[in-house]
Amino acid sequence: MSRGSEKFDPAAGHNGNPTLSKEHTHGSIVLTPEMFEKLYLSPKSSVKGDLRSILANPTPVGLLGLALALTPLACNLMGWRGAGGTGAASIGSYFFLGGFLMMLGGLLEFLLGNTYSFVNFCGYGGWWWTFGATLQPFFGAYAAYSPDPSTPRLGLENPEFNASFGFTLLFMGVFSFSCTLCSLTTNLALFGIELFLTLTFTLLASSFFASAEASPVAHNLQVAGGACAFVAAMCGWYLFFALMLASVNFPIQLPVGDLSHIFRFFRKNEVVEGESPV
Repeated sequence: MSRGSEKFDPAAGHNGNPTLSKEHTHGSIVLTPEMFEKLYLSPKSSVKGDLRSILANPTPVGLLGLALALTPLACNLMGWRGAGGTGAASIGSYFFLGGFLMMLGGLLEFLLGNTYSFVNFCGYGGWWWTFGATLQPFFGAYAAYSPDPSTPRLGLENPEFNASFGFTLLFMGVFSFSCTLCSLTTNLALFGIELFLTLTFTLLASSFFASAEASPVAHNLQVAGGACAFVAAMCGWYLFFALMLASVNFPIQLPVGDLSHIFRFFRKNEVVEGESPV
């Protein structure tokens, strides 16, 4: 990648006044595997082209979407400050922050060849759109379960609706578990996000199943799920700040707990940027 640098030349200019002249130099930026995985949340792989030197790093925007949508939902699930309603008041953030920003980040990760980040962001982005659509009256998801068509909100209390939606949460937990295993090759901050998201979906699925059976533990399971979601959101905010500080080369850097060395011995496709794969 070529860069232009300015050189102070006192002999140039008119009347002895010094001027600045440009000098073109050639070089390359080499990212260590640890730095690459911190910035992109994926092990470095061989990718043709130079899109990584053209496009901005999309990882922070995906994390921002997760943190901005998950934090208020967690507070709602825990009932802080009297919040409730399964987070229905934050539908806009599920569509335009969680869904849109994570999908945008995922598609840009796809262009950069980062498979894990692409699947991760698009998977959760699709979840936010699904959750928002379920709570949006226009789609009639819960209205279809209401015993009274004139009162669609009664469908939210229907055992069939709770049991059915519980399966969506359950298999989101399976997806999160797969992301948790893969995050063991990246860093502790991302591992914390995925681990607590797995617990969140598992507890919320249990809460909906318990609601379908009119079990008194349903609310406690919901609060526990909200608490796990809050921890995941805080890990997300921490990783977001770490990436933003690194993106501007801030003098203070936040450690993310590199885990890449654990499985590096088994990797076959890792290359250093600027080098040709073997």
